[in-house]
Amino acid sequence: MQRNTTPCYYTDYLQLDKLLDSQHPESKKYGPEAHEEMLFIIVHQAYELWFKQILHEMRAIYQEFNQTAIPDEALGRIASRLERIKAIQKLLIDQIQVMETMTPLDFLDFRDYLVPASGFQSIQFKEIEIMLGLKSKFRINFDQASFYQRLNEKDREHLQGLENEPSLFDCVEKWLERIPFFEYGDFKFWDAYHDAVNKMLDSDQAIIENNDYLSDNDRAFQLKDLETTRASFSALLDKASYEQLASEGRFRLSQQAMLGAVFINLYRDEPMFQQPFRVLTALTDIDEHFTTWRYRHVIMVQRMLGSKIGTGGSSGSDYLRQTTENNRFFKDFFSLSTFLLPRSALPELPEALKKALNFYFHPAD
Repeated sequence: MQRNTTPCYYTDYLQLDKLLDSQHPESKKYGPEAHEEMLFIIVHQAYELWFKQILHEMRAIYQEFNQTAIPDEALGRIASRLERIKAIQKLLIDQIQVMETMTPLDFLDFRDYLVPASGFQSIQFKEIEIMLGLKSKFRINFDQASFYQRLNEKDREHLQGLENEPSLFDCVEKWLERIPFFEYGDFKFWDAYHDAVNKMLDSDQAIIENNDYLSDNDRAFQLKDLETTRASFSALLDKASYEQLASEGRFRLSQQAMLGAVFINLYRDEPMFQQPFRVLTALTDIDEHFTTWRYRHVIMVQRMLGSKIGTGGSSGSDYLRQTTENNRFFKDFFSLSTFLLPRSALPELPEALKKALNFYFHPAD
């Protein structure tokens, strides 16, 4: 690495003259400056800086995923960058505590000067959502109708262009569809899995039927619940049933991708699946952290505004509550536990397949 040829000065490197001269309260234009508006500006600018870093990581992850064959060593880089995004998300969530030091009366001192500006217009956050897979057709109805109406033409065209590109969700789905090892020689994993599931559920049924402590109503309820579980397992393995549930919005991943994700989770301890499992876990955590951030935002907005509408024209906290519940990215990964078996019940993999899933070498003779 070559040494720098000119001195690097801290202020110049960070462009602090620009950065620290970027806080201009609107309230100052109309009279005395509202003291709390500076905090409001800085918190949101900090969000945008962290959004920029998240996008920087996501673009690198996307490049790794958006290829027909992903090198094994790339999964470690992907997982590390996803985990960095998770660490940033924790800062975004914690930052709400700083905002909450501002009271509702403090906020009302300058709120009306911000109309019609809104978090709707955070282009970077919308880009994050679209890249993760939350395109217009997957949004709540209010968003579908008004998602682009509040943006200028340049920003609208930029985001609409991203809508036409494969998302990270799409790339992850294709990667999962390519997971091998379902069939290995004479071994057909899903046949063995089906047998193991039936054995487990038959055992559960026998326990319920022979439990003397259950009332007839409780026994009937538990047996009905068990049949629902049995139907879920059956749908996973039956293409037509799975596609019917997908059409109803129960699943978004393709059946083949879901099978790949289940297989990775079942055999996460095998060396070859440890990094894929780490990637799936990080994607699940990122979805959960954004859901937590939205929820914390809902509570904060409710404290600040009560039932008032948002500055961008939404229904305020009610709108944010709907996005918290519905605007998700990798919801299917939260359903994977439905299809897991105890380790003791897992189908035993053939020795040759276990060897293929392991890291080993042959010492020189």
